Amino acid sequence: MPITVKDELPAIVRLRQENVFVMPKSRAQTQEIRPMRLAILNLMPNKVETEVQFIRLLANTPLQVNVDLLRLDTHRTSDSSEQHLDMFYRYFSDVKDQNYDALIITGAPLAHLEYDDVIYWQELQQFFDWAEHHVTSTLFSCWAAHAGLFHHHGLKREIRAEKLSGVFKHRCYFDHGALTRGFDDEFLVPHSRYGHISPEQIAQKNDLVMLAGSPTVGAYLIKNVSGSQVYITGHPEYDADTLLKEYQRDLEKNADAPKPENYFPNDDASQKPSKTWQSHAFLLFSNWLNYYVYQTTPYDINLVSQDVRTNNYAE
Repeated sequence: MPITVKDELPAIVRLRQENVFVMPKSRAQTQEIRPMRLAILNLMPNKVETEVQFIRLLANTPLQVNVDLLRLDTHRTSDSSEQHLDMFYRYFSDVKDQNYDALIITGAPLAHLEYDDVIYWQELQQFFDWAEHHVTSTLFSCWAAHAGLFHHHGLKREIRAEKLSGVFKHRCYFDHGALTRGFDDEFLVPHSRYGHISPEQIAQKNDLVMLAGSPTVGAYLIKNVSGSQVYITGHPEYDADTLLKEYQRDLEKNADAPKPENYFPNDDASQKPSKTWQSHAFLLFSNWLNYYVYQTTPYDINLVSQDVRTNNYAE
């Protein structure tokens, strides 16, 4: 089944070149089914690239998913992207009275800022609280994962002295976890962050479960008991060259910027990196949409709430 987006969204062209099934809304409206309603709150400055990365993963599912792109009322980007936002994004204030089956909140380049110093932090907290009563399951990515864990569970991230950048091995901590169903015992995920949440911090919270991680990256995949909140501290959505682009930007600021670990062949930055994490990325998003959205959300979307769940996968 396809992902449904606005007909003119630029991401459609690139995704179709990859044989990703994306259906324009004009065609989807002719089908008499109850598609999933999913929103993406995109906090990244590179809007189109981020859209492509997440929609690609969402499209690998037998479910039809209608995607709304959201923006905060108080978050302004560069003038060059305002036209794109005006065409394809909806303000939070415009959807406050609506419900969604699923929500993704992306990361943001706010590595060293305290949360209170983020200009849109107050509205983002309101957004977090709104999602608890208007969304069946919310997936928090990277910086948003740390921000969500702080807001909902009081967990304060540590700031690493050096950036964690590279592709790292992870282990699954449950044999039959719904989110990690089909995963290998070890799998690879890219990371690019300074923030750090340790397994010990998660273990202190009875309402949180750490599903995967490693001594190097700390806690990677976390959920609350009901599955209404899923936290991912890495970047399974990344393209093969995303870490390369970030490294090149880092070099422009610091000629001694460290290379991403376990990324370049033979640790040689002149060689083209390979994408070694894609299969588990697809599986993670497919599992999330199946077990914590499709199988738990009510058929009547007006009944969506964290308290209305028809199933419970409490690993």
